Amino acid sequence: MSHDPVQKHRAEGKRAARCLVVTVSDTRTLADDTSGQTACDLLVAAGHEVREREIVPDDRKRIVALIRAGVANPGIDAVVLTGGTGVAPRDVTYEAVQEVLEKPLDGFGELFRSLSYAEIGSAAMLSRAIGGVVGHTVVFALPGSTKAVRLGIEKLVGRELGHILGLIAP
Repeated sequence: MSHDPVQKHRAEGKRAARCLVVTVSDTRTLADDTSGQTACDLLVAAGHEVREREIVPDDRKRIVALIRAGVANPGIDAVVLTGGTGVAPRDVTYEAVQEVLEKPLDGFGELFRSLSYAEIGSAAMLSRAIGGVVGHTVVFALPGSTKAVRLGIEKLVGRELGHILGLIAP
């Protein structure tokens, strides 16, 4: 075991998350949703479990309802959304997530954009990735591209999800 107090704290608080993966899209189906499937695969590879997978249109009320349903489900610890985080008129995922968050994790969006900047340059500022806590559930929203999903889960969500759950556990 490491003597690093941060690593020790993470290891002691870590647990596998039971996830709901949500793709926000007016056009995707389960058959062609590569970003949602990538999110599922990467969460499992990081030691988590995907309990449910949904696709919801770019409709703020429906996104909020799906997040609230995930939070209310005692079998779900984390809701991971992909898509709808840009600046186009139909992109309302950020607003939907922001509406339900009790404790925003501002550092998540900041780190995501910083990592994204290293890959795609100034276009990273267009990402409105957001994360936070609702009760005892973690919520993260990532852009809809497969590359962005991979970046967000491999570098951030997959690594810290269990640690966050250990901190917010009842």
